[in-house]
Amino acid sequence: MAEGVMNATAANWTAEVLGAKELVLVDFWAVWCGPCRMVAPIVEDIAKEYAGKLKVLKLNTDENPDIASKYKIMGIPTLMLFKHGEKIDQLVGAVPKNQLKEKIDAHLG
Repeated sequence: MAEGVMNATAANWTAEVLGAKELVLVDFWAVWCGPCRMVAPIVEDIAKEYAGKLKVLKLNTDENPDIASKYKIMGIPTLMLFKHGEKIDQLVGAVPKNQLKEKIDAHLG
């Protein structure tokens, strides 16, 4: 994982995502997904840019199907925002960095 980006798993989901005090961005992805590879550098940039204000995790949907199913992930990449353990927003597909930043800024403000 890149600097500032954690690996989300079924084992740490409750502690790292649902129990987080700060805003959390989760990138639902898979190794075989081309658009996921396009979004990865954007997610890494966001992690560096928002360090200390936003927790960033990546969840491999192939390795964690239970979580992907729980949040009804139908297409990847799906970028989901959580606050106080609740899903508050999401973007599906390879979105531009400015669009992702707008969503994050709206929830940080």
